[in-house]
Amino acid sequence: MTTPRARAAAVLGCLVLAALGPVACGKPPPARLAKPSAATSAEDMGGMGALIAAAKREGTLRTMALPRDWADYGGLIDGFQEKYGIKVTVENPLGHSEDEIDALRKQGNRPTAPDVIDVGDTFARNAAAQNLLAPYKVVPFDSVPGNQKDPRARWTNNYGGYISIGCDAGRVDPCPKTFTDLLKPVYRGKVALEGDPTRSATAFDSVYAAALANGGSFADVRPGLDFFARLQQIGNLNPLTADLATVEDGRTPVSINWDYINLHYADQLRDRGVNWQVAIPFDGSFAQYFALAVNKNAPHPAAARLWQEYLFSPEGQNLRLRAYARPVLMDVMKQDGTLDKVAAARLPTVEGTPQFPTDAQLEKARVTVARGWPKVVSG
Repeated sequence: MTTPRARAAAVLGCLVLAALGPVACGKPPPARLAKPSAATSAEDMGGMGALIAAAKREGTLRTMALPRDWADYGGLIDGFQEKYGIKVTVENPLGHSEDEIDALRKQGNRPTAPDVIDVGDTFARNAAAQNLLAPYKVVPFDSVPGNQKDPRARWTNNYGGYISIGCDAGRVDPCPKTFTDLLKPVYRGKVALEGDPTRSATAFDSVYAAALANGGSFADVRPGLDFFARLQQIGNLNPLTADLATVEDGRTPVSINWDYINLHYADQLRDRGVNWQVAIPFDGSFAQYFALAVNKNAPHPAAARLWQEYLFSPEGQNLRLRAYARPVLMDVMKQDGTLDKVAAARLPTVEGTPQFPTDAQLEKARVTVARGWPKVVSG
């Protein structure tokens, strides 16, 4: 039987332990706290307080291929810097997923290497297979759906959306709404992608969406390549990479991109006289997410891990949502009351529940596109 005095002593002892460090009362302290470079969770380092302190000591986070107008990376970078006082640098902001993987592979443990990457999950799987990524479980890792994360926590999807068709209604009439529409003569020289599908996750997924619209499947991406080969043959494919600048000045009047990117363009350009219309093609509805991961040789390992925690926090997830990107934790945040309901109501409506290709299907598609795309563009 526990006496009141014994219970009081236990409580006092618990308070003393809490004052000494981030150890929960009743749990034995870890045998040895991990260095940031070896930490697979904040708990490994002694808790979020210890992780934040270590990241602040590093003072820098190196990233690449993060345009400020992409899924609100501008707001995320500013918020992270203001919250933690850690400077974020972005190399090659208009780079693509394969550029990020190339940087990890070629720069090794140099101080100029990126600490973190944001890539299409197809490319994340490839990076994990090359042993380029550090396992790390963010605090809400267990709440991320199983098909949106690596079971070994080497990458975790953070946000996503649907492939869409954006169109400058002031330059193009009528605006296309389906992949079939894009074959019409009125779109000659007007249809652009976000990049090369062998290097850009967005362009790769655009080929996948075109496959679904033309008799293909998750297991067969070939019809997507055939579709773009036909666009090239009839002269409708625009060779430029579409971005905010080319959309604004009319060089890419029709752009296949994620709905959150095209919707952001519409918001950004409305006051500049551009009437950018966005349609999610019902004949090729394709949803996908982008993955975050830590470089195994990150020069700033604590800042890299804290960045992951920030982007998976309610603050980070809601910033994604306000830029029309669908947070991977959206359903969980609905349940716990942390979701920005106003921002959620602005998302375009889509029919049905999104389906996703398996790892094997993604790898097969990646190889098919890598081999087949050069033939498409050589036309």
